[in-house]
Amino acid sequence: MSIFHALKGITTLRRLAVLIALPIWLGGGFAQADPAASPTEQYRAYLIEQISQTLESAKRLRERAAAHDVDGAKKAWIAARVGWEKAEVFISGFVSDLDENIDAWPNALNGFHAIEARLFGANSADVAGATDQLIYHLTDLDIKIRQIPLNSQGLLNGAARLAYEVGESKADGGESRYSGTSLDDMRNNVSGIQLVYKTIFASPLESSDPKLAKNTEYSLQQLASLLSSSDPKSLEPGKVRTASEELIVALQDAAPKIGLRKPTLEDITQ
Repeated sequence: MSIFHALKGITTLRRLAVLIALPIWLGGGFAQADPAASPTEQYRAYLIEQISQTLESAKRLRERAAAHDVDGAKKAWIAARVGWEKAEVFISGFVSDLDENIDAWPNALNGFHAIEARLFGANSADVAGATDQLIYHLTDLDIKIRQIPLNSQGLLNGAARLAYEVGESKADGGESRYSGTSLDDMRNNVSGIQLVYKTIFASPLESSDPKLAKNTEYSLQQLASLLSSSDPKSLEPGKVRTASEELIVALQDAAPKIGLRKPTLEDITQ
């Protein structure tokens, strides 16, 4: 029986409530990109989904820690990292101030890595205060993602900055050393760059300069390939750094082709 056939026989008010809820039921509880929406709004739907997942995992982390379930808290911490790392293009380009409260490292006094040190380093579930703060700031991020006007320039700057972080700041060992998930962090970063490139920039660049579009796609694939190893010890930092630099140059070269300003050194490293 179809959902619409099932609506027969219930009141108009209840039918309206069901129809309003349908996108949530069918979409698994997360925002779904509208194919008719602008590329930036399609990308926003992706961001909402990723940070919603991160926030839910952070709440599960708090629950598991309160129950003194260290292993469960560790799993929730790892799950929370995925959406965060994929969304860092937006975070780098629009709300970099929140990064200090959520993901500061290596000298982390709060956020993910303060919790990581206790959970994975000390094997302790005594993370209630830090987890409450993390949830507070992730909730703020969730609100900002839904409200902040997005623009292609900020997203391009964020993509270039994140590529720089992967090559220059993370390639020598990564940020999540206690948990051993540094490679996953980097892979999810690159996945986030690929998503914003394909959603926002690929089509106009292919129309403007097909050769440069092909080179940019190759640079993305090359960086992703270098991070595909299952063993962090086999990671070659020099090659990762070179690939990230090549990607940054490709993004800079693409900017004027699609009507944007080239990301400057200050845009990339700040």
